[in-house]
Amino acid sequence: MAGPGRGRALRRRARRGRDRLDGPRGSDADDARHRDRHPHRLPGFKLKPRPTTSAHGWLQAGVEVYGGPLLNSWLDRELELAGRVAVRGADGTVTEHLVRTGPMLRVPQLAIHLDRAVNDGLALDKQRHTQPVWGLATPGVPGSDPEGDVVAALAEAAGVAPDAVDGFDVVVADTQPPRRFGARGALFASGRLDNLLSTHAALTALLSAGGDAGFAGGDAARIRMVAAFDHEELGSESRSGAAGPFLADVLDRVYAGLGATAEDRHRAIAASWCVSSDVGHAVHPNYPERHDPANHPVAGGGPILKLNANQRYASDAVGSALWQAACRTAGVPSQAFVSNNAVPCGSTIGPITATRLGIRTVDVGAAILSMHSARELCAAVDPWYLSRAMRAALDVSLV
Repeated sequence: MAGPGRGRALRRRARRGRDRLDGPRGSDADDARHRDRHPHRLPGFKLKPRPTTSAHGWLQAGVEVYGGPLLNSWLDRELELAGRVAVRGADGTVTEHLVRTGPMLRVPQLAIHLDRAVNDGLALDKQRHTQPVWGLATPGVPGSDPEGDVVAALAEAAGVAPDAVDGFDVVVADTQPPRRFGARGALFASGRLDNLLSTHAALTALLSAGGDAGFAGGDAARIRMVAAFDHEELGSESRSGAAGPFLADVLDRVYAGLGATAEDRHRAIAASWCVSSDVGHAVHPNYPERHDPANHPVAGGGPILKLNANQRYASDAVGSALWQAACRTAGVPSQAFVSNNAVPCGSTIGPITATRLGIRTVDVGAAILSMHSARELCAAVDPWYLSRAMRAALDVSLV
């Protein structure tokens, strides 16, 4: 992803996915997590075709709701457009450019003077009340740009001609940078903790494999991988989602490169395990009744082990024991997450991966507040705890 600032873009010809697989050679284990960020893609808004609109002197951008966002959290923030544009070359070939505009848009809330009952319950219409403004459209007004065009703004940021843009996957993103704050800097707030927190923790763990004196490491017979998928917020049923062929195809090619037989592969899967990581709910201090009365995951209490009787999470007794062993080896605390029976939980890519590959899978994560908000909150120590536990999990084997 390009760095902050208007007009920065990165050209690329192929997208990259990340997943973690770990296990003995001839075995592998998969540490899977979703990212929903192609790029910045968390529950929020995606730019529609023909996105430039205007109303009552304002330029607006047409957007479509993506996933299940907390709509109110997007109000009155300086927002940007970020994603990829597909550009047609002079020879007819198509290249992709990653692009972000910098602060450009805002979804303005209605003033309380025009809605005196707003504090009794805010109700936002997903079409009428979520379309951001991004400029002035009244002729003759200083700074007004009645001919303003969203696609042209994207093209300018990407450094290409507007008429060369043949397609785009662009979403709305918050521009406020991450921030550590609170008493002793114990809190960390950022957009997209769900689920870049897990992606960062896994990649950090993988990069340190074999080079950390605090762990066994260095086993040349062990295959380790990290994979990250799109579209978990929509059910994962896409080419780049966990229900797609990407991970299985990568494994097939790895085994083919090793000269493994079908029997070798079956034995490898049986000797491996998958750590599926996604953020989970910390107990909310203002709404404790929404959580299980006995199991209270707290911020700063270490990684959470997710359990569900109806297989919304894939953790079983053996997988749970493997994860607990990893946490003990890493020297980090751990805690269980299970839903209140009256408040059913969501699901993850864990059950999907377990079903597609037949691999033992455990669902874990870090406890956060404000999930699916434009800006989420966790304890500053929990991403480090999760990464340490994942690093230890890379050396935990079923055999």
